[in-house]
Amino acid sequence: MHIPFCKKRCFYCDFYSIVNLDSIKTLVDALEKEIVLQKGYFSGKNQEITTIYFGGGTPSLLSIDQLSGIFAKIKANYNISADAEVTIEVNPDDTNIEYYKLLRNLGFNRVSIGIQSFDDHFLKLMNRRHTAKESIQSIENAQRAGFNNISIDLIYGLPGMQIDIWNANLNLAFEQPITHLSAYHLGIEEHTVFYNWMKKGKLRPIDEELSFHQFMLLNETAKTKGFEHYEISNLAKVGYRSRHNSAYWHHIPYLGFGPSAHMYNGEVRRWNVSNAKSYTECIFNNAKYWESETLSQNEKINEYIMIRLRTEEGILMEEFARLFGESESLELLKTVKPYIENKDAKFNNNILQLTLKGWFLSDRIISDLMVIIEK
Repeated sequence: MHIPFCKKRCFYCDFYSIVNLDSIKTLVDALEKEIVLQKGYFSGKNQEITTIYFGGGTPSLLSIDQLSGIFAKIKANYNISADAEVTIEVNPDDTNIEYYKLLRNLGFNRVSIGIQSFDDHFLKLMNRRHTAKESIQSIENAQRAGFNNISIDLIYGLPGMQIDIWNANLNLAFEQPITHLSAYHLGIEEHTVFYNWMKKGKLRPIDEELSFHQFMLLNETAKTKGFEHYEISNLAKVGYRSRHNSAYWHHIPYLGFGPSAHMYNGEVRRWNVSNAKSYTECIFNNAKYWESETLSQNEKINEYIMIRLRTEEGILMEEFARLFGESESLELLKTVKPYIENKDAKFNNNILQLTLKGWFLSDRIISDLMVIIEK
């Protein structure tokens, strides 16, 4: 469920979002209608829904009544697993213990708190609207309200972030009652404030060596705290890996509702228009509000490589050959050989994985593999 509203836009963010909150009610009404419209997307199969994820934007800007209405539509139109993982992203300053209790009563059993930093200087740099103190209070309130599956987001590789600052952030994070950590290296994308600042010389990215040290510190610290580094940007206590994210990485079909949301049924990928006004108008006028593409064999191969090499389990070559053919399997192993020799990748027991160093360089490695395997 993509809820695109934000009270203000973070300077690093290039996701689709809108800061005008006046249209929340209209969009929620459209969202509820789309939930009903798309219940046949999986060709009429009564497939069980095993995860539900409210992302954004800032879903915690919705009222409890609005969230309840969306849930009612989902439950009325889909077969929900009794043990479904149900997550909502929240901003620390939107929450208090009463709000968390109401979320629990609605059926949310997992919360993802967008902290990004425990340092007020960097929160201000990113244009976040909460403080470090509010972040810690929000985690404590979630636990007190009964959440035992708490994830937080952190960003490293920020301009001016030295290794001791990142170390302090990690230590403080692992002191909290969290079960999952999503830690992302800052990417400076076009159409963001950070990108404009960089072009004007007002912001300088940190160098790659320091970025690498921060990534390695993340991995090492997590291990000492009993967290598994199961995907480049995701770490969890045993038994608390994100089931929702893991479903994407295993190519399980999914539905997506709201502006810019995506759907995938195993063959066709579909994405909604990235404009809330157009989205709602089309929904209410029964007009088309999405585009779609049927994935070619090469596109499926490239996506498989891109996603699976980001994970700890890597690519099971027997499965790869079964899905895409023995010749494609041999071609991939031939192409990746220089990276294995350079210790950026490893191949053991018929499993191809990136090493920690390879994970850090994954964008360029995976890009090289995808370009070469295309015909």
